[in-house]
Amino acid sequence: MPELSVVIVGGLHADARRATVAQLLADVPDSLVLHHDLATAAAGTVVRTISDATGVVSAGEAPLVNDCACCALREDLVPELLRIRDAGGTRMAVVELWDSVEPKAMAEVVTAGGLTVTGVITAVDPALVLPYLGNGDDLAERGLAAAATDQRTVADTFARQLEYAPVLAVVDSPEADDEDRELLAQLHPTARQVPIGHGDLAGAPAPGAIAPDPAEGGLTVPAPRRRPLSPLAQAALAGFDVEAADAAQHPACALLPAEADAHGVSTFVWHRRRPFHPERLYAALEDLTCAAARSRGRFWLADKPDVLLHWDAAGGALCVESVGPWLASLPDAAWEMVPPVRRAAAALDWHPEHGDCCQHLVFTSPGLDRDGLAQLLESCLLTDAEYAAGRDAWKQLPPAFDTLLEV
Repeated sequence: MPELSVVIVGGLHADARRATVAQLLADVPDSLVLHHDLATAAAGTVVRTISDATGVVSAGEAPLVNDCACCALREDLVPELLRIRDAGGTRMAVVELWDSVEPKAMAEVVTAGGLTVTGVITAVDPALVLPYLGNGDDLAERGLAAAATDQRTVADTFARQLEYAPVLAVVDSPEADDEDRELLAQLHPTARQVPIGHGDLAGAPAPGAIAPDPAEGGLTVPAPRRRPLSPLAQAALAGFDVEAADAAQHPACALLPAEADAHGVSTFVWHRRRPFHPERLYAALEDLTCAAARSRGRFWLADKPDVLLHWDAAGGALCVESVGPWLASLPDAAWEMVPPVRRAAAALDWHPEHGDCCQHLVFTSPGLDRDGLAQLLESCLLTDAEYAAGRDAWKQLPPAFDTLLEV
């Protein structure tokens, strides 16, 4: 293992997050937790605490940077971790993120600071997944904004926290049912789920304990040994690749959920090779956005045929943004500047006429109306006559999305 393992634990489910951190501290000897409380930002500071399994070891304050609590966290986090590393004696430093701080930014900051992130974990209460995904309130309305300019919502923040982490620490919630657990599984099917509160090895003797020796009929003292790591600790120390995690979130190469249907929860995958008519799609946005608890993917507009567009919806709100050109619109010489993972993703889905241009949208929700959703999406595509008119004609269609894209 590296000299100091840094593990990032985040999530809007504060009780689940604290339970996860407490179990990590109990499971891994010589570990500390570093936490920045951004709730005091209105007073001009961020409160930093460092704790071990017995309680708070030290506390301090960091001033705001550019009136931004999250910026203060970034400025203070790496120096504190380096100080912990240089002091020695600490095996693992757990960075417990404040409620609305997203793990992606912090993992990148820590890695850029020369430290090793060995795990990123989002703590989840399965009974709260649907309520949080359906909450379109601004973070500011809930006192959770990380800066005065923070315009994120509870739903989209929670979705990103959930989908970025390769490990989900799932608390045993008595309010959760099979539908809640299935929704969590379908939203992030590739995540490793680790139950909280069940990590200890049942019946395993403590290190150095006296155990009977059947051969001798008496007792013997085994050689001292280190207790095996719990599943949560193993996941926290397994290793983390920041670049791979970033690629997994990019709309062009994200590994989106596959078709699924169980316990009243469905994931519907819609994939087509014809562009959307901008006006018809725009008119259908409200119905499409509200059709599922979560939808995401990439899409193709006829009036902007060279632009890859990102679809990101949660809590009844939709974010649409341009994420650059489709690879099919780039000259061959420009492909060398494209990350290999992007080229590989495009090659797997390449069409002889349109290249990587496509519609690839995924909708996940309890009670999903698959047929109605499919019909609505199909009605937004170009008709046969519109499609046959060709790209020059497509580009003359009304630019209905320019306001959303801030063109």
